[in-house]
Amino acid sequence: MRRIITYFYSMRGGLGIFSFAYKSYAGLIFGATLLVFYPPIYILLTRETWKPKTMPLFSVWSRIIQVLILMPIQKHQTHQLPDGPFIVCANHSSYMDIVLMPSILRKINFLFVGKHEILSYPFINTFFKKLHIPVNREDKMQAARSYVKAGRSIKEGWSIVLFPEGGIPDGNRPKMIPFKPGAFKLALSTKVPIVPITFTNNYRLFSDPEDFFGPARPGIAKVIIHKPIYPSDYENLSAEELNQKVYEIIDNPLRELY
Repeated sequence: MRRIITYFYSMRGGLGIFSFAYKSYAGLIFGATLLVFYPPIYILLTRETWKPKTMPLFSVWSRIIQVLILMPIQKHQTHQLPDGPFIVCANHSSYMDIVLMPSILRKINFLFVGKHEILSYPFINTFFKKLHIPVNREDKMQAARSYVKAGRSIKEGWSIVLFPEGGIPDGNRPKMIPFKPGAFKLALSTKVPIVPITFTNNYRLFSDPEDFFGPARPGIAKVIIHKPIYPSDYENLSAEELNQKVYEIIDNPLRELY
């Protein structure tokens, strides 16, 4: 028995077969709940004026997944979120960052700006295409159009959520990779607050699903919502300087912990 336990815990991620079983279970929960929420969300996305009504549904869906996979959120927030639209910049180390965001930003109408590869995911591509903003960073013209659309959405009252790393880093998580410039150019052009967010341990709770035996387990997802950065705080900064400022704010808790 001891050899079996040692074998399980010696596998990549330290959780072995349990990780695989947990990821499989979480995938089933996601798929089953998707089938329940897909019809009403799809209907609401057929009209532009109905789109904000999808936000409560996404929030409830997120919280149901949290409960069923035993992953509650522990949120540390010392400052109120800004009134009106704002830009969220968060580190990205797990798919759970996306799943949990509607619970973190409850009662906020927001859109994700994310990689266009999501358009190849069945069912999810419908939500992403009709509501959120896909961006193809390999096509400069398409990427520019995506950020123009993001700016227009901000003017319409939507907040924007971006992961400035441009995706989940391939290795060394939770260490971050340099941020892409788009989020900060968007902030300077729209002059809205920036809310930095740090996910401190999602990479341990749910690693890449394709890494079958990578870390995955129930646990408390810890998130830090930092003090908003208002336009008056960055009006004299360049996009590069603002990029570095936000990077350091998000990275500091990770450096302290790891």
